[in-house]
Amino acid sequence: MAYRTQKEKQLADSLTQETQRQATAQTMAEEELFSFAEYDPGKAEKTGYSDYSYWKSTFAVFLRNKTAVFLLCLMAALLLFTFIQPYLPGQRPATLINNDPVTGMQMANRPPDSEFWFGTNSIGQDLWSMVWSGTRTSLFIGFAVACVEAVAGILVGTLWGYVRKLDVVFTELYNIIDNIPQTIVLILLSYILRPGIGTLIFAMCITGWAQMARFIRNQVIIIRDRDYNLASRCLGTPTKRIVLRNLLPYLVSIIMLRMALAIPSAIGNEVFITYIGLGLPVDTPSLGNLINTGRQLVTSGMEYQLMFPTIVLSIITISFYIIGNAFADAADPKNHVF
Repeated sequence: MAYRTQKEKQLADSLTQETQRQATAQTMAEEELFSFAEYDPGKAEKTGYSDYSYWKSTFAVFLRNKTAVFLLCLMAALLLFTFIQPYLPGQRPATLINNDPVTGMQMANRPPDSEFWFGTNSIGQDLWSMVWSGTRTSLFIGFAVACVEAVAGILVGTLWGYVRKLDVVFTELYNIIDNIPQTIVLILLSYILRPGIGTLIFAMCITGWAQMARFIRNQVIIIRDRDYNLASRCLGTPTKRIVLRNLLPYLVSIIMLRMALAIPSAIGNEVFITYIGLGLPVDTPSLGNLINTGRQLVTSGMEYQLMFPTIVLSIITISFYIIGNAFADAADPKNHVF
C-alpha cells in the first residue's frame, strides 16, 4: 500500500513539473510573438490613410486582361504606323498612278509582289499606300463621330435625367429622332449635301447622339436621388457641381464603352454609304471605297483587292470592341477589390 502511495506521489510530481514546464514554454513563446509597441503619433495618423486611386485601380484591373492589352498595343502600333507611313522611305503616294518605265503603260491589277506588297488597283495605284491612307480617313471619321456623339450625348443625357423640367422636351425630341431610321437619314443627307468627309460626319452625328443620350439619362435617373445627391442639394450645392462630381464619375465605364463602340460603328456606316454609291468621292481613299471596289473584282481573280482592306477593317472593329468592354469592366469600382 505504501508502495502504491509512493508511485502516485511521484506521478503527481511529474505531472506538476510537466505542467509548469509547458506553461513556462507557452509564456516564453507568447513573449516572442507579442510585444508592446511604443506609441508613435505619426504612425497613428497613417492608420486611417488609404492610397486608393480610382484611375490607378482602373488601369491595374485593365492590365490584368492580357487579350485587351495585346489588342491595345496592336491598335497603338497600327495608328502610329498609319500616320508615319507616308514619311517612310520608299513609299509611293496613295493617289499616284504607277506606269511601267519600259512600256509607259499603267501597272494595273498587278498582284502582290516584292515591289507592290498589296498589289495595284485597276489604274495602277499602289494598294499598300491606298490601304493605309484609307485607314487614316476612316479612323478620322470614326474618332470625330465618337467625340461629337460623346459630348452631345453626355450633355443632353445628363440634363435629361437630372433636370426634371427638361424631361418632357428631350423625350419628345428623342421620340422624333428615334422614329426616323438612321439609314434613311444617312442616305438623304449624303444625297443632298456635297459628298465629303464633313458630310459623312454630320450625317452620322445628327442622329447618333440620341442613343447615348438616352442611355446616360437612364443611368442618371438611377443614381440622382441617392442620399449623397439629396444631401448635396439640401446644402445648396450648384447643379453643375453635382453633375460633375457626383454623377459623371459613376458613368465613366459606360461612356468609355459607348465611345469605343461608336468608332467601328461609324466606320461601318461609312463602308455602307460607300457601298450604295453615296459615300466619299472615288479619289478620296477610304476603307469603304477600297472594299466597294474590291467586291466588284472578287470574282475576277483579284480577291486581294478586297482581302487587305477587309482584314484591316476587321482588326480595327474587333480590337475596339474588346478594348472597350475590358476598359468598361475595369472602370467599374466594384471590380477594384484585389
